[in-house]
Amino acid sequence: DLWPAAVARRLTEAVAERPVEALTTWVETAAARGVDPFGARVLSLARRRIPVSRMAEELGYSTRQLQRRSLAAFGYGPGRLLRIVRLQQALVLAGAGLRLAEVAADAGYADQAHFSRDVRELTGESPRTFAAGL
Repeated sequence: DLWPAAVARRLTEAVAERPVEALTTWVETAAARGVDPFGARVLSLARRRIPVSRMAEELGYSTRQLQRRSLAAFGYGPGRLLRIVRLQQALVLAGAGLRLAEVAADAGYADQAHFSRDVRELTGESPRTFAAGL
């Protein structure tokens, strides 16, 4: 699910034929490529609540390029990443015992209704129910 189908198919076929050699080659190749710092950089910008257009500018991408790279790195675009990070920050505040209206304001939501809509859309639960499960 994480890789393009052709890549996954080639690795699956290679592992079926020669498991140890195929996996050893795959690990060595992955290690030689190194870690792409893109994901960490985008996440850092999202945690600072940098808007998507400014994220793209700071990273030297067009917004479309940022969208494509984010889809590959996270499975969703930078706008959704911003929403998820904001929700995570809100849940930390809710876990600290703040009232939901305070949580919404401190986490950067326009109002409590905006917070409630985001929680429902991203988690499928009400803010109170979701916060109670923390």
